[in-house]
Amino acid sequence: MQLRSKTLSFLCVAALALSVGGCKKGNKKGDQYAGVDGDYVNGTPLPDRPGDGVSFTSANVDKTQFRPIYFGFDSVDISGSESGKLDSVASFLKSGSSTIILAGFTDERGTEEYNRALGERRAQAVRNYLISAGADGGKIQTVSFGEEMPADSGSGEEAWAKNRRTEIGVVK
Repeated sequence: MQLRSKTLSFLCVAALALSVGGCKKGNKKGDQYAGVDGDYVNGTPLPDRPGDGVSFTSANVDKTQFRPIYFGFDSVDISGSESGKLDSVASFLKSGSSTIILAGFTDERGTEEYNRALGERRAQAVRNYLISAGADGGKIQTVSFGEEMPADSGSGEEAWAKNRRTEIGVVK
């Protein structure tokens, strides 16, 4: 009985150490790329960010060329109604040398950490769609803002639906 108790205690301590040791450190709220170090879906690093100091919010990024891609509640699935938008982005990428930044967003529900991760998964879903449509993955960067920068600051389903999106910025 004492051996079983010691084994259980050891397993609890080991699980705690692994969960604490795996936490990402050094990102503050508001960091433009907080929590975005690579392709978390496939476990591979992404190429360097485009340009010197170019971010999604910079004046060197045109966010008006393509319409946002919208998502359902707590979803990363790209609906058929949104795929036409992405097909035109894929054609644009295949026909030129432009680089794009995909920015994932969520509505206000959920924790900041959960929403940041969901925004990243949404941006990655769009990235994966574009790559499967023939776009060069080296021209596609991702970032997540989670619930920051809402498209609609209201509360309720109409506002939330506008905030569950991935925006596409073309680096000038």
